Amino acid sequence: MEDRPISIQPADRLSLVQEYYFSRKLKEVARLNAEGRDIISLAIGSPDMPPSEATIDTLCQVARRPDAHGYQPTMGTPELRGAMARFYQRWYGVTLDPATEILPLIGSKEGILHVTLAFVNPGDGVLVPNPGYPTYTSLSKILGARIVNYNLREDNGWQPDFDELENMDLSGVRLMWTNYPNMPTGGDARMETYERLVDFARRHGIVVVNDNPYSFILNEHHRSLLQVEGAKECCIEFNSMSKSHNMPGWRVGLCATNATFISWILKVKSNIDSGTFRGIQLAAAQAYDNDDSWHRQANIETYGRRREIAEAIMTQLGCTFDPKQVGMFLWGKIPDKYDDVEQLTERVLHEARVFITPGFIFGSNGSRFIRISLCAKDDKMREALKRIKALDW
Repeated sequence: MEDRPISIQPADRLSLVQEYYFSRKLKEVARLNAEGRDIISLAIGSPDMPPSEATIDTLCQVARRPDAHGYQPTMGTPELRGAMARFYQRWYGVTLDPATEILPLIGSKEGILHVTLAFVNPGDGVLVPNPGYPTYTSLSKILGARIVNYNLREDNGWQPDFDELENMDLSGVRLMWTNYPNMPTGGDARMETYERLVDFARRHGIVVVNDNPYSFILNEHHRSLLQVEGAKECCIEFNSMSKSHNMPGWRVGLCATNATFISWILKVKSNIDSGTFRGIQLAAAQAYDNDDSWHRQANIETYGRRREIAEAIMTQLGCTFDPKQVGMFLWGKIPDKYDDVEQLTERVLHEARVFITPGFIFGSNGSRFIRISLCAKDDKMREALKRIKALDW
């Protein structure tokens, strides 16, 4: 057989996105570590603490059962959906029908995919915050949606500017992504914002999706978009166990909305994946019943200690920040002396051997900001501060 050069090209959609920033940068960090540089990562929001003991015990018990390893319903087990409904009632005062108004997710990233497929046709518009979680943009592009950015600004507490939104061309816009408490900025959820979002959704026929994984982290006030009267009719909320329950690798989240929307999203989901392992579902159900003291120790006390160190790091770098921000990151504005944010973050990486996140990866409105993760042991954070203090800033 004659040897012929093989010419295989990827799908055109791959030209619309780049490899995720952290995927690329972690390769560099791994290379530096292989050279013996001992990089401390304060970049990624992956909780470093374990779930509750009862959660782990339940997983182990179920995994030992011979009848627990078969396929599970895509809709999730009744035990898990019931626990999710109790969680929303207990912490947010929101009543959800576990049979029809909740859909377990394999994390919020999966939910972003499924909701976009369920509501957005190629060419339709999607409102995406700037700055915002990069996956809102990348998955929308991959699926052929038209990105319509809306601004979040420091002088407005990183809340949407509704006057600006009303003056935008919203023709063909089907979906709006919001994320409160906000990542990366730490802007807290406000009931006024939630109420205006529901009103905006109703008047413009746009489905607002609030991504809500941070309401427990350094936050005594647990708020949900679904607390607003009528929100279920036009809005969707995601919640995740990754941050609030120290379960990022377990990939358990939820989607809550009205029964019709759930049925549409399930139609997509059931054609893409199968139900999560039963042991994970039942262990997650157990975790949703963690007592108040567990949440206080994990989400308030631990992150509170680390936040103090992160603030010292920000101050040492000459950055300014809002002390009222919440969540598992600290967001700070870089000094004017830097032409761009990577002048600072690359020096911190290569001279102080500390990896922090440049804000431009979240959008142009983050180009003068850095983000420090609180997901590192206290001693590692103190060592990072020591290394940074040793340099002349």
